[in-house]
Amino acid sequence: MGSLIRLIAIVSSGLILLGFAYFATDDLSRGSQNQQNALGAELAGTPDPAPVAPSPDQEAARERVNGKFREVVADANDVLLGPFTNLVDGSGSRWVTHGVPAILGLLLYGFCLGMLANMLPKAREHGADWRTVSES
Repeated sequence: MGSLIRLIAIVSSGLILLGFAYFATDDLSRGSQNQQNALGAELAGTPDPAPVAPSPDQEAARERVNGKFREVVADANDVLLGPFTNLVDGSGSRWVTHGVPAILGLLLYGFCLGMLANMLPKAREHGADWRTVSES
């Protein structure tokens, strides 16, 4: 049972890290244009174009832009990070709105599930008793 929980912790942490890496590469590749758009959006009061938990319309737009594998990772992140999206105010920095849920998800799924897997009793191998003498 512990190995299954450990595998779930590793897979979910990997998906969270991969999803954040996709976000970071997209955000960094836009460079100064992204900064200009973010400043304009902040001044105009428009929401984040790629939120962590998108609405159905935003989800459809994201599906048109992303490839199949990337969309699977994004959908997994929507499910895994869904409980943490309401903890961050959506009007702040995009790095905060994506980074805080990712860190909280890594803490919960990676660290806590890993600790739970380590605390579960392990199956013992039944070998010979050390007190018995082997007669050969």
